[in-house]
Amino acid sequence: MYNQLQLQTSEELIEQYAPLVKRIAHHLLARLPATVMLDDLIQAGMIGLLEAASKYDASKGASFETYAGIRIRGSIIDEVRRGDWTPRSVHRNSRRVTEAIQQIEARTGRDATDSEVAKEMGISVAEYHNLLKDSLDSRLFSFEEMINPQHEGPGESFANDDPGPNQNFEREAFLKALSAAINNLPEREKLVLALYYDEELNLKEIGQVLGVSESRVSQIHSQAALRLRSRLSDWQ
Repeated sequence: MYNQLQLQTSEELIEQYAPLVKRIAHHLLARLPATVMLDDLIQAGMIGLLEAASKYDASKGASFETYAGIRIRGSIIDEVRRGDWTPRSVHRNSRRVTEAIQQIEARTGRDATDSEVAKEMGISVAEYHNLLKDSLDSRLFSFEEMINPQHEGPGESFANDDPGPNQNFEREAFLKALSAAINNLPEREKLVLALYYDEELNLKEIGQVLGVSESRVSQIHSQAALRLRSRLSDWQ
């Protein structure tokens, strides 16, 4: 497989895996403001595809499509981050939500509800829901951001070609903590993450499954992300 990839031209690779690039780009575009152009995401994804072809090693066990998908997604996310279009107020409000959730759950020992978080922040539930929507619409949520927001990009951390033993140990430990945190999420938040990341449904499709509006799915997704950030604060 490795040798075959080396022999393929860039044009052949792009033709063969363009549907994968487009599928990932469309999936990520659903989480971004309208100002982000699909063509820009696809172009970044193509760069990730070519990088994957040059670095793929079949002896490490993963299929090329799996490895390429990681590289493509990472390349697109890196490109979006370089755009630096997220307002500082959104980052600040996301931190406020995270801190409120952390304080409530530390006090009560259970999942913080929407009304409790809103009260902790001194705002209405409607205002809280708007903050959640802004949080999701204005940034890509990736598990890597929770432990290292300044990392060069999730594509690199997921697809590190030669990680050292310390990196491997820390990564495995984090993944265990992340898995436990996801398993302990409220059932609806856990389901939204599973449908979005595992089944790759978009927000509208998830809303149809749950019988709620697309905007409500957006709120649930964003709250799950911030709840995870709160519960994994020791990794930040």
